[in-house]
Amino acid sequence: MIQVNDLHKSFGTVNALRGVSFVAPDGRITGLLGPNGAGKTTTLRILYTLLKPDSGTASIDRIDIIDHKLQVQKRIGALPDNQGLYPRLTARENIRYFGQLHGLRGKELEENIDRLVSLLEMKDIETRRTEGFSSGQRIKVAIARALVHNPPNILLDEPTNGLDVMSTRAMRTFIRRLRDEGKCVLFSSHVMQEVAALCDHIVILHQGLVVASGTPEELLRSTGKTNLEDAFVAAIGSEEGLLRA
Repeated sequence: MIQVNDLHKSFGTVNALRGVSFVAPDGRITGLLGPNGAGKTTTLRILYTLLKPDSGTASIDRIDIIDHKLQVQKRIGALPDNQGLYPRLTARENIRYFGQLHGLRGKELEENIDRLVSLLEMKDIETRRTEGFSSGQRIKVAIARALVHNPPNILLDEPTNGLDVMSTRAMRTFIRRLRDEGKCVLFSSHVMQEVAALCDHIVILHQGLVVASGTPEELLRSTGKTNLEDAFVAAIGSEEGLLRA
C-alpha cells in the first residue's frame, strides 16, 4: 500500500507539488492522471526515493520513504520515465544485475528471471545486447529489471509510451496480472484510454494539486459526465466541478 500525505515540492520558482495526498491500496491499479506538468512524475520520483519532498510525508507499506529509504527500495519496483538500460549488457544481464543489487543470487535469481522472461515474452531477446532495442523491447527489459526481486508495490511512469498496439495490449494484460497477484500498482499517464482500460481508482493532478479522485464511476457521477475524457476536462477546468480528494 502507498500512502501520500500533503506532499510539497518546488524547483526554484516552480511549485511542482502543492499538497498532494492520496492512497493506493493493494490489489488495485491506481492511475495518476493529468496533463503534462501536473506533478505526476515528481510524485513518482519522490516515491522512488530519488527526490526528497520539501514537506509532507509518504510511506510504502507504512514504511516512511525518508527515514527508511533502503527498506522502501526493497518493497518497490519502479519503471521511471527514462529506463536507463546498460546498452552493452544483454537483456538477461541487465535483469540479473539489478537482482544482484537487491541481494538475490544463484537459483532464486535465475528462476525469477526465467519467470519474467516467460511472462513478458522476452525469450527471443534475452541474450541480445539492449543497444538498438525497440521502445517495446526496452520497456519489457526495464519492467523485468524492476520486478526481479518480486516487490509488492509497482510504480510505473507512462508504461506504454512509444509502444505499438500489440505491445500496448500485452502490457495492459501484464499490469492486470500484477494487480490480480495482490500487488499495489500505481502508474502515471496522460492517455485517457490507458486509464479507462486499466484503473480501479483514479487520482487527477493539475498544477501540483489533487483536483479529483475516485473510481471511474464516482468521477463520472460527481462531474455529471458520461465518459472519462469529459470528466477529466471538467475536473481540471472548473473549480466548482471538482471532487476533492
